[in-house]
Amino acid sequence: MIILGIETSCDETSAAVVRDGRVESNIVSSQRCHSAFGGVVPELASREHERLIVSITDSAVTEANITKNELDVIAATAGPGLIGAVMVGLCFAQGLAYALGKPFVPVNHIEAHIFSPFINEGETHHAPEGSFVSLTVSGGHTMLSVVAKDLTYEVIGRTLDDAAGEAFDKTGKMLGLPYPAGPEIDKLAEKGDPGFHKFPRALTSQSQTSKSYLGNFDFSFSGLKTSVLTWLQKQTPEFIELHLPDIAASIQWAIVSVLVEKTIVAARSRGIKSVSIAGGVSANSGLRKAMKEACDRNGITLYIPGTVYSTDNAAMIATLAGVKLSRGMTAERSYNISPYASFAAGGRKAGLK
Repeated sequence: MIILGIETSCDETSAAVVRDGRVESNIVSSQRCHSAFGGVVPELASREHERLIVSITDSAVTEANITKNELDVIAATAGPGLIGAVMVGLCFAQGLAYALGKPFVPVNHIEAHIFSPFINEGETHHAPEGSFVSLTVSGGHTMLSVVAKDLTYEVIGRTLDDAAGEAFDKTGKMLGLPYPAGPEIDKLAEKGDPGFHKFPRALTSQSQTSKSYLGNFDFSFSGLKTSVLTWLQKQTPEFIELHLPDIAASIQWAIVSVLVEKTIVAARSRGIKSVSIAGGVSANSGLRKAMKEACDRNGITLYIPGTVYSTDNAAMIATLAGVKLSRGMTAERSYNISPYASFAAGGRKAGLK
């Protein structure tokens, strides 16, 4: 089975071809037009997707050494995401499927991240065989899910306000770093001292009594942003410039340590021995290192997609479409492309359809 995946949920235009579960091509074009605005401008994102979608798709098909007529299935992100951006890829994919007479499979963007450990990158590929805890962490989403062997999953925690990726970008902006600031903080943090300043870690064992903390897997990063801003306002520009790596390392640790702690506690409380990380922030080297060390200490196997598959990409869209089809699952007749599309929570399980 040869599947073409299309991804346009935010500011990456991506197309990929997956043959029998293995990635044959994965083309990703990251938009740079948003740098001057310090964040993604939805209208600009949509226009860039319109400009690039045809050429990116052609490149993916060419690199896979096939023709469009050889495709068996077309899949595309059907939300959540920026509505205009999602619609560009969704309408293009549906139109292409209709023109080629091929079936179309809509894919939920966040579910694609959750199941990204199943992306087959090559001969050394390995995926969870049983239940696993998934940390999905990006600029728009931060949540913990427990995935069962039958691919049903339960969201046990999510951000109550800002996502971890947004916290990275906004605090980086406060430091005068270019957008997107997350990768810049990561680079600086490698040379800094994470213990330089202790920024708050909300909803953790250090911020609450053990009784109120137990079983709370939600996240909150808005207080961290306020704390960083207040602290920086008390410092001189010279002091900030001199200690920039240390400040970046302290901010990064305040975010990473929360993500790691809650993920490990979730896995241990459920007796699960596998953990995965996905989403743009999973490319952060500090998070990868800290999570690997924590998993090793607790006898947990860690699954992290390659860096290119951690951020938004079409390979995860095509892969999940293939998983759904191989298990006899059918596509939903309607789907929510809103940025606020909901997921199962509060003990209620969801499954791929």
